[in-house]
Amino acid sequence: MSIKSDKWIHERANKGMITPFVTLQHSDNVVSYGLSSYGYDFRVAYDFKIFTNALSTVVDLKDFKEESFVDFDSTKGINLKQKAKPCIIPPNSFALSTSLEYFRIPRNVLCLCIGKSSYARCGVIVNVTPLEPEWEGYITVEISNTTPLPCIIYPGEGIGQLLFFEADEECAVSYKDRKGKYQHQKGITLPKV
Repeated sequence: MSIKSDKWIHERANKGMITPFVTLQHSDNVVSYGLSSYGYDFRVAYDFKIFTNALSTVVDLKDFKEESFVDFDSTKGINLKQKAKPCIIPPNSFALSTSLEYFRIPRNVLCLCIGKSSYARCGVIVNVTPLEPEWEGYITVEISNTTPLPCIIYPGEGIGQLLFFEADEECAVSYKDRKGKYQHQKGITLPKV
């Protein structure tokens, strides 16, 4: 299994692996995104679900309460010429969002996500589980603020980097084959059991 280069990523993206695909890395006054040497820096979308403890409830994966989140649309109330409003995550809390890009992972590929170093240096941790062979959809991104202060997340800008690993042989059973519960997800997808 080897990590794949920008050439390979670009070639596969042209065949629909990443839509929309940004061929050049953008970094002028933004958190960088686009194709890098051995990965792809994807962007965070404009809708967020910010965790709140207003209900003093317990977080239970098997009985998850959607009201544990406050919805935030960073484009609400602005016109087309204005930039989206940043999302503010409270101290020691987290938010969910999605990628702007839609991904179609090939059957012999596994993707791992790592957070952006600029955010990590501010105490912001990005978590995405592996994108498995033949998984397809928008990535649901968990963004944790580990600091005792509020932090700002910039919609439409980079949030994490995907690394693509091509296997020596195809898997016997892919995510699509086993009808994974997060296949073709759109929008912020909450936990499922």
